[in-house]
Amino acid sequence: MKFLKLAVALLCAQTAFAQFDGYALYNAQNQSTAYLIDEEGDIAYTWSCPTSANYAMALAQSGNIVRGAVYSDNEINGPAVGGMVQELDPNGDVVWEFVYSNSEVVAHHDLCLMPNGNVLLIAWEEIGEDDLIAIGYDDDGDKYATHIIEIQPDGASANIVWEWHIVDHLVQDIDSELPNYGVIAEHPELLDINVETSGGGGPGGGGNGPDDWFHVNGIDYNEELDQIVFSSRYLSEIFIIDHSTNSQEAAGHAGGNSGKGGDFLYRWGNPANYGAPGDQIITAACHAARWIIDDGRPRGGWIQVFNNSGNNGNSCVDVIDAPVDGYNYEYTSSAAYEPASYSYRHECVGNASGQSASDGMSNGNIFVNLSGGQGGAGYMYEVDADDNMIWQYSAGTQKAFRYECDHPGIQVLLENPCESSTDISELDLALNFTVLPNPSAGNFQLLGEFDETGVDRILIYDLMGNLVHEAAQTNSLELRHLANGTYILRAQEGNRIKARKISISKL
Repeated sequence: MKFLKLAVALLCAQTAFAQFDGYALYNAQNQSTAYLIDEEGDIAYTWSCPTSANYAMALAQSGNIVRGAVYSDNEINGPAVGGMVQELDPNGDVVWEFVYSNSEVVAHHDLCLMPNGNVLLIAWEEIGEDDLIAIGYDDDGDKYATHIIEIQPDGASANIVWEWHIVDHLVQDIDSELPNYGVIAEHPELLDINVETSGGGGPGGGGNGPDDWFHVNGIDYNEELDQIVFSSRYLSEIFIIDHSTNSQEAAGHAGGNSGKGGDFLYRWGNPANYGAPGDQIITAACHAARWIIDDGRPRGGWIQVFNNSGNNGNSCVDVIDAPVDGYNYEYTSSAAYEPASYSYRHECVGNASGQSASDGMSNGNIFVNLSGGQGGAGYMYEVDADDNMIWQYSAGTQKAFRYECDHPGIQVLLENPCESSTDISELDLALNFTVLPNPSAGNFQLLGEFDETGVDRILIYDLMGNLVHEAAQTNSLELRHLANGTYILRAQEGNRIKARKISISKL
């Protein structure tokens, strides 16, 4: 039985593998080049950008990219700081840019490109000690708190058209004389200002000034519900708020489709934060909360989050079927928000202590980018519904973003994107295969269009062109005898030949 081309499907006699459909987009942190890579790991498109990135980016339907850029005059600095947003055309020219950075605020970490072309940004704002005490904070010093803004492009810049501030939605049980006094367990829609967090970081991380003690790091938007989801590293939770409010309503507790203003509509991951019983599923850091597109794909409409150490200390992707009820979410008083645990979990093949991202694809695949920062693994991969790895790429990037072949932006950028054929005579023109895992400690598996007996001949060369290993009639290689490094694998099946780079990395 023959294997069909990977762009069509990876098939073998016993198992059918869902294909890798489309491309991955990334711009490594503090680098100025953005890359779009295909299923072969080849660079399909690049943007030479005028500034370095903080890694957050998105592909617009026009083929432009919107990216978080590092502003050169930031007065507030911290992990994944940006301070500027840019839209670049396919030539890398700036269409518009917006600076959100001064002595009091700065944009950082993630962004979300909305369907209307507006952009949601996460930002820090400094809150003084006196202001914190006035809302019941039981500690000393200034703090950096989270707020979210929506900007609308306007010519060469943009305008703020909506905003939400977490300081408007705090509760405390320290001082009954203050207006935000309440019983924490009776107000899950608010955040306990004195909640115990897993750490403190941001601009003041390491004791160099005020901490960001919530540390929001990921954001996404649901157009159907007109709601925003975001993830908090140090609260070990994800939250949903109503975006249908105006800015005044977002500062209060009424208004919008939900009728709850800017209060939390839903939260998940750490019930102890609001005095509820239940297991803490997000045990420490989490990143990149997002909705899976609801277009008929598996788990469509569910929410997924990268749970850095939720699987007994190992990284995983948790997917939850939140109990949405109209524009609100089912909730039982004095209990934890449902579900009590994840609805679906992918156990990652590596670990990352920070950043990272994931996505749910239309064919049910799970795409994962394990961060290369903070001691992380630094690669991206994709598995099918049975957790079979079908694609892997080493990039050392903090986040990457997946786009399928039918995305309008892909269609604009590339001529005949994901071109494939089911005509076997056409597939015979070239040998197509992938090598997994890559990198590896020395054991490699070849998946591609060859018989079950394997490839006719495999030659391994070092980067000096020396032949260091050869094999015949096999689809697996044991190369632990070779030193760590990059090699060229040359496979031959009949008169068809293809070369791939492989990397050996032994601990």
